[in-house]
Amino acid sequence: MERRTFFTGAFAVGAYTTPVTRWLAVPADPQAEHHGAHHVGRQDLDELWAAADDARRWDQKYGGGTWKSSSVVACLHERAVPLLHGTYTDAVGRQLFAVTAELARIAGWSALDMGHHDIAQRHFIQALRMARAGRNMDIGCHVLATAALQTTLRGYPNDAVDMAQGAFERARHQAAPRVLAFAKLIEARAHARLGDGRAAGAALACSEHLLEQAETSTEEPAWISYYTPARMAADAVEIHRDLGSPDAALRWNSRAAAMSPTDFTRSVGLRMTVLATTHLQKGDLDQALEHGQRAISALSHVQSARAGDYVTDVVRAMVPWRRDPRVRELSRRARNPHTTTEA
Repeated sequence: MERRTFFTGAFAVGAYTTPVTRWLAVPADPQAEHHGAHHVGRQDLDELWAAADDARRWDQKYGGGTWKSSSVVACLHERAVPLLHGTYTDAVGRQLFAVTAELARIAGWSALDMGHHDIAQRHFIQALRMARAGRNMDIGCHVLATAALQTTLRGYPNDAVDMAQGAFERARHQAAPRVLAFAKLIEARAHARLGDGRAAGAALACSEHLLEQAETSTEEPAWISYYTPARMAADAVEIHRDLGSPDAALRWNSRAAAMSPTDFTRSVGLRMTVLATTHLQKGDLDQALEHGQRAISALSHVQSARAGDYVTDVVRAMVPWRRDPRVRELSRRARNPHTTTEA
């Protein structure tokens, strides 16, 4: 965990207004063909998609602060962007813009995870523009939903609801079910931050229904495969925690256990922190301490300012029990997560 404050880096929710409006109005440019110096072919595209896939898996396991995050930014600027000035057909151009959009989204997500919200926002805006140039509704919807999640985390859930709903409505007749399901999940998270249980429940139910459709769909992009029923359940735990419904949160947790702690280390660790605060809502300090300790252990080798702040939230929530030696021990480990729990 990175012990820096998550909410750093300039962020202006208004900066999303123009690019989002443009994408909602005209989500696809008419033509992607281009004539330049370098011929762009399938091998170039395969290399870029492989780089994006590798960076995505690394981020899920180790967080946004590793060397791999720097490498994806380098790939974006030193490899993908120069290819945009090459020679390619419309079909190849659409794929080139699509993979460039995904690289920009991953770079933005890594920056968000480290609390660099101004950088993240610039990458998301760039990604949305690339998705539009590539006429890729799936990626555009995914980018806008990710930007909506950032907007929620920055404290603007009303704006985030509008963004997530816009992503869904604009893409609902063209995007894959799993992509649409993710947009609905982000809408549910924003509603939960607003305390609107009915709207959050409706959006979450829609996400669950779309995920069921995705199981039989043959048009699902590989890059959205991480959004599974277990991942949805993990987010549902946080949604119901935010709504002050700990019993519902714990019921959802049983469905989130299928997430691999090896492949999705950060997500599993974050869920442990949410479970800790959920148990505190029920007044169960013993369970809160157990999950807090598990979270610190899981996140000890994850480089993520966001994860560090989730752990800090647990410590703050335990202030009423601060005289308990077990709480003091957890607070000590939160400050130095690489130490072991005392026997």
